[in-house]
Amino acid sequence: MASWSNLTFQDSASPLMEQLIFFHDHAMLVVILITTLVGYMLLSLFFNHLTDRFLMEGQTIEIIWTILPALILIFIALPSLRLLYLLDEINNPSITIKAIGHQWYWSYEYSDFLQVNFDSYMISSKELSDTSFRLLDVDNRTILPMNTQIRILVSSTDVIHSWTIPSLGVKADAFPGRLNQMSFTVNRPGLFYGQCSEICGANHSFMPIVVESTSTDSFLLWISDSAND
Repeated sequence: MASWSNLTFQDSASPLMEQLIFFHDHAMLVVILITTLVGYMLLSLFFNHLTDRFLMEGQTIEIIWTILPALILIFIALPSLRLLYLLDEINNPSITIKAIGHQWYWSYEYSDFLQVNFDSYMISSKELSDTSFRLLDVDNRTILPMNTQIRILVSSTDVIHSWTIPSLGVKADAFPGRLNQMSFTVNRPGLFYGQCSEICGANHSFMPIVVESTSTDSFLLWISDSAND
């Protein structure tokens, strides 16, 4: 039996994802109100024939059912446009990371630090530990400091991939010979899982993404150890 967590969004770990969930709830409320109103009107027409001429004829009702949908669309469009602007906005990033898609793994370059780059492969089922997630865990996680503005540059070396972390509200296609970028902030520590969201070949489902959010001190310590390796 599916739990409620399987039927809704993952818990948000970034301000962008929080805004996406708020907009989803806002749109769902509007849809529920519209469905209730239309259902009530249909039931009234089915069971009360006296209302037919009042609901189907007259200039007043025609004006109402022309203006009301327009107002509803505006009520949905304004927060939607605001959210689209926030998702595309690139603030001054503190750290820039380049994620490159390959068939079928990811490689990462920490552009602000010397000689910090690595490949990230999915851990096979035979090598999984008791606390690992099948088809989701990787051998090298992407370490990021929390409460820090991060910019991800996404590209590919072969076919189109997609770098996606649902709980962070980020998704960018990786095109060969082209850079896409997105900006986000992780507001809590933890492990956040994602997968390539573009059908990129036979092993498409075997190139997961794992972001580990840590404190700034732990991140700098990891950077120092990685640079010395």
